[in-house]
Amino acid sequence: MSRRSNLLAFLSGAFAPALLGVVSIITAGTAVAASCTGPGAPSNTQTKCLTAITIPGNPLTSFDISWVNPDRGEYYLADRSNKGVDIINTAQPAFSRTVGSDKPFTGVVLNAAGTGVDNNHSGPDGVVSHGRWLYVGDGNSTLHVIDLDEPSAGNATKQVIATGGTKRLDEMALTTDGTLLLAANNADDPAFATLFMANGDAPVSGVTAIKQIFVDPSIMPTGFGLSLEQPAWDPQTQRFYTSIPVIANNPPGCNYGQLAGAITCSGGLLVTDPSAPTATQGAYDPVKNVGVISLNSCGPNGATVGVNDNLLLGCTPGNFPAGTTTLVINAKTRNYAQVGGITGADEVFFNGGDNRYYTGSSGAIKAAGSTLNRGSVLGVIDGSSVLVETIPISSGSHSVAADSKHNLIFVPQTYTSAPTAIPLGDQNFTGAVNASPTVGQMICGGTTGCIAVYKGGPSASSGGVPATPTVQIMDNVTGSQTTLAVGDSFTFLVTGAAPFSLVFASEPGWSATLGYTDANGSFRLNGFAGADVVGSYQQTWTIGGVVAKPTSLQFTIVPK
Repeated sequence: MSRRSNLLAFLSGAFAPALLGVVSIITAGTAVAASCTGPGAPSNTQTKCLTAITIPGNPLTSFDISWVNPDRGEYYLADRSNKGVDIINTAQPAFSRTVGSDKPFTGVVLNAAGTGVDNNHSGPDGVVSHGRWLYVGDGNSTLHVIDLDEPSAGNATKQVIATGGTKRLDEMALTTDGTLLLAANNADDPAFATLFMANGDAPVSGVTAIKQIFVDPSIMPTGFGLSLEQPAWDPQTQRFYTSIPVIANNPPGCNYGQLAGAITCSGGLLVTDPSAPTATQGAYDPVKNVGVISLNSCGPNGATVGVNDNLLLGCTPGNFPAGTTTLVINAKTRNYAQVGGITGADEVFFNGGDNRYYTGSSGAIKAAGSTLNRGSVLGVIDGSSVLVETIPISSGSHSVAADSKHNLIFVPQTYTSAPTAIPLGDQNFTGAVNASPTVGQMICGGTTGCIAVYKGGPSASSGGVPATPTVQIMDNVTGSQTTLAVGDSFTFLVTGAAPFSLVFASEPGWSATLGYTDANGSFRLNGFAGADVVGSYQQTWTIGGVVAKPTSLQFTIVPK
């Protein structure tokens, strides 16, 4: 073996225990082998798959909405398969626990024929949080209020509040101070929202319902299954904005379900003033800034507030079959832009860490020439309303949330099942149907489903310019940063990089991928210099695609 090969083996070997240690932290309780591979982990995208976190218990056969509280460093997933809310520590990232089992959710409910999931009665569904308080909708039209700081798991659910419907309480949003909550019963007919007085930062739960809010039946006629979807709070206008998938007379004479054939009506955006709620909201009033705004060529599910007071709406052909774009609308001017090349979203989420929108576009249109079985993708849209890229995901990956502090994106992936399983698993096969791995299976490194963790784009705090990291080496015995003595311990140290960035070292004749920086953008490699690697070296270290300073790290290993 040559000296260069010895060094490569030495670095890889010296790093192996440290890397395994990092991986054991990142994926505690998870299957790490061969995760983040295949079409769902491309190497040429700005958004990088970092790891896959599997959830203890049942496979992820069914889940719904997710949420991140960056201040607590926690991601929450409404996990119907395990009748609770899964919590991920976003700083590591690693599975933490599942809450809500003290007053279990309805879980996976099958349809009357027993052939698939009855989304209208399954739960948990919508989820949102502020401080210690987690608010979760269930399939029996109830709101669960969970205390995240409660030390006893058997007493975490402090309230279960009925909203008066017969089907699930779905998506929801909180005001910035956490004192007001708007939650939608999307599947009831007529659909309605409930405005709650929430806990804010109170130490004891005292959530109460303030008012049920309906949409005028001339806009949302009853008897046709028209619904309300994801609300979002805009702190600038002090309004809730709720997606309405389909409204009547948009355009005039369109089919909202009263006629045979495809739906031809676009949707709307419900604007609600929580300081003056009304039981029934009608057409948009620009003076009061309340009511239903008619949208152009969009049947939205998701809604999220981004830069410049813009809202991105998750348009999908599942609501408006003719739609092929996603919509961004300004909350103040109501001017809008169509984003081409992406549609089919359910949940959408703005990431302040890179000023980008992310879409759980499980219903996206399959791209021409694609060899995959489905068009399901994670959509990435920048703050100027331009599609950056799309990344394949499992066919059931309709949920997405982002940690703005760590610039991480979390996308749950559906389990991969047998062809006759109920409910059926991921159908985004990478080749022949039922005879090739699925996209989700290759991302997860297994068939039980997982939460895929992606590194977002360039940090917004750097103005979109990637951080320039530094790398140094030190003999821990002599303190030298240029010479290592055989037998002495040494440290490679990377600082100033973006969090969770890929670390890659190379020199003529070899290269090695060494792992990822931590949540603080640092990376440390400790070891001992061996006699078989004596010589001079000149290396280039690349961190997250950025060449570290010095651009040529030079050091010599000498006999003792």
